[in-house]
Amino acid sequence: MTDQLVAPPTVEAPPASWWRNAVIYQIYPRSFADSNGDGIGDLPGITARLPYLKDLGVDAVWLSPFYASPQADAGYDVSDYRTVDPIFGTVADASELITGAHALGLRVIVDLVPNHSSDQHEWFQKALAEGPGSLFRERYHFRPGKGESGELPPNDWPSIFGGPAWTRTTNPDGTPGDWYLHLFAAEQPDFNWEHPAVRDEFKTILRFWLDLGVDGFRIDVAHGLIKENGLPDVGSDAEWHLLGVGESPCFDRDGVHEIYRAWRRILDEYPGDRIAVAEAWAPNLARVSHYVRPDELHQAFNFSYLGTAWNPHEQRQMIDDSLAAMGAVGAPTTWTLSNHDVVRHTTRLMQTGEGEVAGRKALAVDDAAALRRARAASALMLALPGSAYLYQGEELGLPEVLDLPPEARQDPAFHRADGQDGYRDGCRVPIPWSGDVAPYGFGPAGGGSWLPQPASWAGLSVAAQAGVPDSTLELYRRALAVRRDSPALQPIDNLRWVTAPAGVLAFERAVAGAPVFRCTVNMSDRPVTLGRPGELLLASGPVEAGPDEVVLPPDTTVWWQL
Repeated sequence: MTDQLVAPPTVEAPPASWWRNAVIYQIYPRSFADSNGDGIGDLPGITARLPYLKDLGVDAVWLSPFYASPQADAGYDVSDYRTVDPIFGTVADASELITGAHALGLRVIVDLVPNHSSDQHEWFQKALAEGPGSLFRERYHFRPGKGESGELPPNDWPSIFGGPAWTRTTNPDGTPGDWYLHLFAAEQPDFNWEHPAVRDEFKTILRFWLDLGVDGFRIDVAHGLIKENGLPDVGSDAEWHLLGVGESPCFDRDGVHEIYRAWRRILDEYPGDRIAVAEAWAPNLARVSHYVRPDELHQAFNFSYLGTAWNPHEQRQMIDDSLAAMGAVGAPTTWTLSNHDVVRHTTRLMQTGEGEVAGRKALAVDDAAALRRARAASALMLALPGSAYLYQGEELGLPEVLDLPPEARQDPAFHRADGQDGYRDGCRVPIPWSGDVAPYGFGPAGGGSWLPQPASWAGLSVAAQAGVPDSTLELYRRALAVRRDSPALQPIDNLRWVTAPAGVLAFERAVAGAPVFRCTVNMSDRPVTLGRPGELLLASGPVEAGPDEVVLPPDTTVWWQL
């Protein structure tokens, strides 16, 4: 490799804001901490564990949905956007959580699900009850079917979760009725975002939670709100997934950007640097960057990086491409390795075909080798310019749970033919806090957990790792402390690649008047001997470091101060 600078931003970066360099920790509420012993995590459980997150060193938490919901898709089917589902607590509990987080210097981002509602939402129930001609049907996508008696779906769109994206209704008089669109489960009818009532409703929802004190929103399926006029056929029998190939009639339509410009204006009305983050799957990074133009959203998840193979060439290319694409619109790049929809990276990075990440069945791997690579990948990610997202339990080195019995699984895609494989439950198993037997402090003794926890997790609990110098938990704590305190790791794109042997990735970050930071990653399958460039700040695993040379084992990342 030769020295090379990443392409500089083509627009001037705005003044530094907290979110440009933030480390944001995703909490999947039902799997984080259970306060009442019902086996399901809840908001009071999260509030009680906030000091742990403060000690970990993150800047903010992102909460997956906790709104009122029949739980057909783990809360991503919302029946009431202004209240909390009783299994998680109350609005008062949400307020207490926000207040408690702010007292600790933590910000709170909540999930928002605007593409679809629950089929139990008041609007949808009225649309069904009132039958054809109901004004509430205009707020969703109701269409007559094709065929002699309307027995066929209105178009050929498939559901993300398998089968057609249409379900036929029954009229109030018992006769077969129109069909309604649901890009996900049948219990999740898609809103019609061309209707002004839908747009007005979500503006008031934003204000409700902003008034309660939240610091921002993660926007679910941000790329899916606008559909092509006329809902034309795809013209292919192939199933699609969130990450489409090429142009889609229902994803990443240009009309979504008008919506987000309106939301940005609302966010800017509030003090405290409130933000919105797009879950936007698009064919390329240039399209993703459209969501974070200066008058739209603040961040977008970098799913392209999450799916990048573990080798220097592809990692370097993706890092370059990501920084250049987001820099071109003055936005920070985001980095993430795991979330509630993908195989945990402790397991996934040892698989072949890393691009298949969402909802797929993973294969068994060597635990020690997998953890070594995962630790190296995390240290690399946390050294990059921009904002980093962590998923609960990755700081413990939790692997994917591969042996959940079919009767325990709750992913709706698992129970539908021809869709995604539906194995997302493996990354959603409740995390271990303490103790030698399940539920490992997740809730009161004897309370159980909504998904079974492996017996091997006793040694991975927070209590088992806290204070143990070489543990994964202490590695994360140390990395976040260095990231926070190092002048070179500022919220600016100051990455410069440096020459490194084959199989090794190396870059530096520097600011005037401060020590240079260097990150070196051995992605090869053999040890590599390097000249020692300076003071060793952090290593993802054991290294042989002499006064002049250092031996980097395979799958090891080292941070240096020069």
